[in-house]
Amino acid sequence: MRQVKRIVVGVVGGTVLVIGLAMVVLPGPAIVVLPLGLGILAIEFAWARRWLRSARALVQCRTRSGCGAGNQKPTARSVWRAGPLLFRRLRRMLAPGRKVS
Repeated sequence: MRQVKRIVVGVVGGTVLVIGLAMVVLPGPAIVVLPLGLGILAIEFAWARRWLRSARALVQCRTRSGCGAGNQKPTARSVWRAGPLLFRRLRRMLAPGRKVS
């Protein structure tokens, strides 16, 4: 049963994540869909939890107050500016020849 849940979460989360990645270049709310896909995948996969945690930290560091402001809400500008950084980090993590731990 655990394997079935893991497969279902992987397929659904992966699909949402791929749609979000497509929305980076196509019209659509990629800023909303990418974290949603990572959130779904984070239910079962540790790597998705790490990416989601680092994305949250990156967005928090991009707020007006800077790093260390744990209760600050991100502004639209900070989220918009964090998108390319997250995409570059994702591309580096998925680069061929990179050892997956």
